[in-house]
Amino acid sequence: MAFAYEERQVIESLSFGIEPGEKVALLGCNGSGKSTLLRLLAGLYLPKGGRYFFQNKKMDKKRIDASIRSQIGILFQNPESMLFNPTVFDEIAFSLREFGYDDIERRVEEIAEQFGLEELLGLNPLKLSGGEKQKVMLAAILVYGPDLLLLDEPTAAMDPATTGWFIDQLLEWQTTLVLATHDLSVAYETCERALVLAPGGQLLYDGPMEPLLKDYDLLVKANLIHKHRHRHKRFIHSHYHLHEG
Repeated sequence: MAFAYEERQVIESLSFGIEPGEKVALLGCNGSGKSTLLRLLAGLYLPKGGRYFFQNKKMDKKRIDASIRSQIGILFQNPESMLFNPTVFDEIAFSLREFGYDDIERRVEEIAEQFGLEELLGLNPLKLSGGEKQKVMLAAILVYGPDLLLLDEPTAAMDPATTGWFIDQLLEWQTTLVLATHDLSVAYETCERALVLAPGGQLLYDGPMEPLLKDYDLLVKANLIHKHRHRHKRFIHSHYHLHEG
């Protein structure tokens, strides 16, 4: 598939498939097209070139309806852009109401307990911390059980404790996952396969995480690691550094 904003090419000639239950890290530096690709996979954008199939069905304007929306969940990098309900309870319950689910109160209470949000259900979600907002939006997505979960830099607003909790959750979820990040440590801990994008949306790598982390030339080319000089007491030397979130 391919995609451009007016004259600026963002995604170019990408071709890959994802099997049910796979956890895939979508890696690339800022400007490599990760967020755009997630929106394409979610059906929020349609390819300007090529085709996209979800569950063996070609995605187009006629195909993307409520039944498709209920099978795909996407979490944006900035959770505030997704928050608009007066309380945390209403935020989590919103999609259940939209998709016609029954027993909404029980479903909300169950996932609130799982996410440690019970004490926050009556609060305004915009008043929460960055990590709490991410938790609320994750709960609002997972409460309706999507088949495909798309996460855009989900740990960017999380403190270390919340990031640890999040990684533990990811390892337990059975949902098919695409995790966009430039944090190699989070990708390695949660995913077995990686897609690496270069600036301009070209696919540099598609394969297991282990050999990728040993390919320093490719990681430098993708701007996922860098090398610079620094001082240890009186000694100056250089080595590679991760670009962590």
